[in-house]
Amino acid sequence: MNGYPNVFIFDHPLIRHKVSILRDEKTGMKEFRELIEEITTLMTYESMRDVETVPVQVKTPLEVTTQYRVPEQSVVIVPILRAGLGMVNGIHTLFPTAKVGHIGMYRDEETLLPHEYYCKLPKDCVDGTCIVVDPALATGGSAAAAINFIKERGFKKIKLLSLIAAPEGVKRVATAHPDVQIYVAHSADAPLNEHGYIVPGLGDAGDRIFGTK
Repeated sequence: MNGYPNVFIFDHPLIRHKVSILRDEKTGMKEFRELIEEITTLMTYESMRDVETVPVQVKTPLEVTTQYRVPEQSVVIVPILRAGLGMVNGIHTLFPTAKVGHIGMYRDEETLLPHEYYCKLPKDCVDGTCIVVDPALATGGSAAAAINFIKERGFKKIKLLSLIAAPEGVKRVATAHPDVQIYVAHSADAPLNEHGYIVPGLGDAGDRIFGTK
């Protein structure tokens, strides 16, 4: 699956461990939410190695020194509704001042094509890093379309974080947006089944996060 220069697959035992519990149908709603946040935090740490920092003067108990900080309004989180909301707090753990935009997409169950029903992004952060989050990258249609909407609003530095992905979804986004860095927590999922679902997958992430059916 990782045959694209802009795709990064995590191969960390701690992430593999947490994803295995996430997949388990016996994992309850509370633990499922917590695991998504924890995995997202681990992914964010690695994926944001190139985040911008600026020099600041800091007075320690001993002297004044030059240090480096991430400037305000340099990170924007954009969850694809609704399941992407479960990943926001995991990023806020590391970037607590990051602003949050929202994109609402739904998939036509017959055509599998994405449709937008809501899009609102902060307007004063277009020069920063935009982190798009969606737990599952299946066909890639929603993610590719969401990135199009984000680019239309002026954002240029965009990253996509997904916990699991099918080869079809990775290919679609990677080829449609070669300038976007794609990070996936796990690479063991098979091609989509006849219903367009990731297998083995983890079920409907939105339902498991919010307790709906």
